[in-house]
Amino acid sequence: MIRFLQKDSRAVKAIFIVIISVACITMVVTLVPGIFSDQVSSADTYATIHGSGVFGRIFGSSDEVSTQEVQQLAQRMLQRQQLPDFVLPFMMQRVGQGLIQQHIELQEANRLGVKVTDEDIRSFLHTGMWGQVLFPNGKYVGDAQYASLVSQNFGLSREQFENELKKEIQENRLRSFVTAGMTVSDQQVRESYLQQGTKIKFDYAVISADDLRKTINPSDTELQAFFKQNAARYAKAIPETRKIQYIAFNTSNLPGGAPQVTDAEVQQYYSQHQKDYQVDDQVKVRHILIKVDQNADPKADAAAKQKAEDILKQLHNGGNFADLAKKNSDDPGSKDQGGELGFLKHGVTVPEFDKAAFALQPGQTSDLVRTKFGYHIIQTEEKQTAHTRPLDEVKQTIVSVLTRQKESDAQQAFGQQLASEAQKNGLSQTATAHHLQVTTTDYIAQNAIIPTLADGSQMLTTAFTAKQGAAPQVASTGDGYAVFQVEDVHAAHAPSFDEYKSHIQDDFRDQQLPQLLSRKTSELADKAKAENDLAKAAKEVGATVKSSDLVGRDAQVPDIGQLASTAPQLFDLSVGQISNAIQGQRTGAVVKLTQKQQPTPDEVQKNFDQTRDSLLDQKREEMFAVFVTNLTDKYQKEGRISISKRAQQPGLPGAPGAPGAPGAPRS
Repeated sequence: MIRFLQKDSRAVKAIFIVIISVACITMVVTLVPGIFSDQVSSADTYATIHGSGVFGRIFGSSDEVSTQEVQQLAQRMLQRQQLPDFVLPFMMQRVGQGLIQQHIELQEANRLGVKVTDEDIRSFLHTGMWGQVLFPNGKYVGDAQYASLVSQNFGLSREQFENELKKEIQENRLRSFVTAGMTVSDQQVRESYLQQGTKIKFDYAVISADDLRKTINPSDTELQAFFKQNAARYAKAIPETRKIQYIAFNTSNLPGGAPQVTDAEVQQYYSQHQKDYQVDDQVKVRHILIKVDQNADPKADAAAKQKAEDILKQLHNGGNFADLAKKNSDDPGSKDQGGELGFLKHGVTVPEFDKAAFALQPGQTSDLVRTKFGYHIIQTEEKQTAHTRPLDEVKQTIVSVLTRQKESDAQQAFGQQLASEAQKNGLSQTATAHHLQVTTTDYIAQNAIIPTLADGSQMLTTAFTAKQGAAPQVASTGDGYAVFQVEDVHAAHAPSFDEYKSHIQDDFRDQQLPQLLSRKTSELADKAKAENDLAKAAKEVGATVKSSDLVGRDAQVPDIGQLASTAPQLFDLSVGQISNAIQGQRTGAVVKLTQKQQPTPDEVQKNFDQTRDSLLDQKREEMFAVFVTNLTDKYQKEGRISISKRAQQPGLPGAPGAPGAPGAPRS
């Protein structure tokens, strides 16, 4: 090797340089985890999950999670769960962490040789729910219908859908691979069912924290001592307030009046937004459902079918569809509306229902239609073929949109003009020049309501980040805009004892209450056990005695909560035995067991297989959760998870310690 290196060769020198360079890069990557988190990421990169080893990090063996992907999935989840838009940042945190964890799992699956082929995906789509939808009666619905179903239900292309499906199958196979060796013993199964099936009934004495709180009446001396001891707590108890000057205006104050929308602008908007006015084939229907499971025994199926046929006969004899639906339908979502389902597009309902509804003409009623839900009677009320809504039909909507847009643009422009003038001439002179009025608030807090404004929240939020005397700024007020300036600031400060006495008393009570509740509940338990009389002990301490129903571990008991989490020890008591103190957030309780019902050996044996499967699933989930947690920790320690700087900003998805950060719970 030495002789080789001593040769005067450019090739040798080049090789030597490469070796040294790789060694240096290795040291940098190893000693500075995450060094490439932003330099190698595009602006849209949310996170990068690097492959194993140094070369995996340097030479591209990594997966990227894009910010666009995180945001789109979060928005779809918001729409599906019907949540407000302000939840989006929190949803992005959960989605971002979920996608990071998914990539980690998929990398590990590939490393372990857990693969999914195109044939696996085809096989999956032929079975289960998708088999019924895509291959009704064994016949493929066609590529166009398949793509339409995926687009309508998931907002994805067919290729994207199958890619996501592949990931899901691979994750499930990894789960099976990791947990394949998990077993449970017969004894564990029996104990699990005994635990699940045991029910108890009891009397319980309750001490209310709210009632106990009223008994805490400290003297002024005690409160003053508490106030001094907690001086840091009250150092800024009186929040910062600010005095704000502003000029408010709306469309009526705009120079030249409200802007007008021309026919040409309407036509241009309509031409640019043709897709917004396209209407798919759809049908307006109502139905009556007689529910019966598709795997029901023949007798139950025949009874349901007979009931449906009787209703159909009444319809043929002039019966009112809506009245019969209200009286007989088993669909809780539509029966009270006379079976009304509204307009439906192709693919929204199960195939049998879809086919029958679109085959009918307006006013026609179907024969019985059997689906997995039961027997349907369908009446088509109206049909619409695919078309683009004409301009005349949507013109007023477009005019409203353009008017709001023009008014907003004009108001913002006018606001900026006023702000510029106020910077030179002051708010008062600017207001006078435009026949407007200056308003000065009292000293107000950031969460105050300004009576003269429809919505002053944006102005207050901005004002409380601005410096006193800073240049005038513009903010929306809900029905217009305001140009404002901070005139004066009163910093947050500590109150005097007298002006804050009631708050100090509340804080003192809150601090004393948990210990007092715990002590009183323990005294109650001790008395009840000593006298073997719960009712007598409760009377002596002023507690209320109640009785439970016969309940299991998952039951919610008033003043105690869910037994499985707040008082699982009750299931270990014997009949007649009195419990120790049970501490809740707002109550304390002591229990005397009056009845205990355990499953019989026959019941245990009858439910043995089901319990074993359930217990095994639970153990597998726990085992896989530990596996994923350890795997994620390993990736973090090795610096293989790189979060973009933007995602690490406080409050944004992926910020360290935020719900979306690596290591946080997965949604």
